[in-house]
Amino acid sequence: MSAGHDHGAGEIRHERPLWWAFGLTATFLVAEVVGGIMTNSLALLSDAAHMLTDVIALAISLVAVRLGRRPADARRSYGYARMEAIGALVNGGLLFLVAGYILWEAAGRFRQVAEVASTGMLVIAVLGLVVNLISMRLLSAGSGTSLNVRGAYLEVWSDMLGSVGVIVAAVVIQFTGWTLVDPIIAVLIGLWILPRTWTLLRQAGHVLMEGVPEGMDIAAVRREMLATAGVEQVHDLHAWTLGSRQSLLTAHVVLQAGADADQVRRALAEMLARRFDVDHATLQIESSPCGDDHAHA
Repeated sequence: MSAGHDHGAGEIRHERPLWWAFGLTATFLVAEVVGGIMTNSLALLSDAAHMLTDVIALAISLVAVRLGRRPADARRSYGYARMEAIGALVNGGLLFLVAGYILWEAAGRFRQVAEVASTGMLVIAVLGLVVNLISMRLLSAGSGTSLNVRGAYLEVWSDMLGSVGVIVAAVVIQFTGWTLVDPIIAVLIGLWILPRTWTLLRQAGHVLMEGVPEGMDIAAVRREMLATAGVEQVHDLHAWTLGSRQSLLTAHVVLQAGADADQVRRALAEMLARRFDVDHATLQIESSPCGDDHAHA
């Protein structure tokens, strides 16, 4: 598909907002950690933990973008496009660890409620929300096309929600003195993160396991190929992705008697690009099935 041809330009476009988001997040992280310790707020410290994973995730994403732009070489004939999925997988693992830490700490706070300085907690949370909203804006465009940027965007999105939760907790404590809301908000943040993290890990794992590209119906691909003039049989059909959008397909195509091999190959390639957005198709044209038919996919 076309994304495979402008991969380098697209990743450069994604890299600039990643750098801006990284700088903003890393700068504010220090203030949030200090503020969390001074106010004794678990919700704020959990938000700081999110922000720490944001910094790590953005750094991983930047490394993945840089490596992903490297051209193919003698050892890696597909290049480094899979770094996108690897980066997303690491980011998802970090999110799971953070969510587990938040839930563990919150359980301790339920047993022994601590005093919280709500005013300082509120000020820091509002500043954190502003930083997260700016970072989300910077990453929003790339999150729709890059699995790697989507992982970083999800990190920042979860941290933004954490900032909102901390603001709510600070306001409640300020006006009611009910400090138990602090660990309650922390638990809600952790529970909100987990299912979205699982989705990211599943998508990244699907790419690394060479699963069928998301949204592609492999049975429909086979039907369309068989419907192409001159095609008698299709076997050994495989489709996978290198990254978020770079789809590849291989297949063995048995020709009907008298069919022109070059004409059939061109027709199949055009159909796959038009109907299934696959620009990287390797088709082995055969006059008769190779090997045992029952062994082919």
